[in-house]
Amino acid sequence: MSSATKYTRGHATFNVISKAILAGFATACLLPFILMIIGSFTDNTTVLVNGYSLFPEKWSLAAYELIFKYPKQVIDAYKVTIFVTTVGTAIALTITTISGYALSRPTFRSRNRIALYLYFPSLFGGGLIPWYIMMTQVLKLSDSIWALIIPSLVSTYNIFLVRNFIRTSVPLELFESAKIDGAGELRTFGQIILPLITPVTATVGLFIALGYWNDWFLSNLFITTSSKYSLQYYLYNMLNSSKALQELKAISGDISIEIDLPSETAKLAMAVVATGPIIMLYPFVQRYFVRGLVIGSVKG
Repeated sequence: MSSATKYTRGHATFNVISKAILAGFATACLLPFILMIIGSFTDNTTVLVNGYSLFPEKWSLAAYELIFKYPKQVIDAYKVTIFVTTVGTAIALTITTISGYALSRPTFRSRNRIALYLYFPSLFGGGLIPWYIMMTQVLKLSDSIWALIIPSLVSTYNIFLVRNFIRTSVPLELFESAKIDGAGELRTFGQIILPLITPVTATVGLFIALGYWNDWFLSNLFITTSSKYSLQYYLYNMLNSSKALQELKAISGDISIEIDLPSETAKLAMAVVATGPIIMLYPFVQRYFVRGLVIGSVKG
């Protein structure tokens, strides 16, 4: 048997084994999500008695009926979250890419000072109370939809990620040729650099979008009108309300209080409702994700 044949067979065997191992890991990662979906359609009593299972004895839509009992509120929460995620991601990504581009340019004399100015607050913060006072009394953002967008617009980590990606993956000759052709910095960034940094742009955009979509804390701090609640905070409030009602019945001991809320399955249903739409974004940026994260993380 020739060495080439041995290599071919060995290579094929290695591919089969490696793909089987990866498929096993992928299945292990997917199982919790499948269990979450199945659990959300399981009868709450079945979960309390038998625990969670991939093959429940009894199915139920009670958890989703609880969540969508007031559909207008759910739709309003979705609208707020979609608006905040879309607008916030667009503005934040614009600021991040432009800032990273500016800090990557050796001709920008103040780049090190500005980088230090951005880096220092990431180590030492002023605290929650001064920040809250600034947001509510100085910027007047109390009960404003912009209170859910502005605090997360700038991330030092994302800016440095873009800066390092440009430094390590974009040749300096491109900047020089653009300058010789008469292109300004804005045109160089928009027509030459931006198409070349798609991997890191997609990666950072995913980070920002996930941050906006999953945020509930800002709604808790600044929003008082229920129609402006984000989806995460609306579901958080609903879960707390159901717990409070259950505890009220347990403490009072009044059997006349008819409360039969699917508290356990409702948690899973809320997770499905909250993560379902945003998880659809990942397949579109997945091919850029690893390359953008690895190259942008290199020190430079």
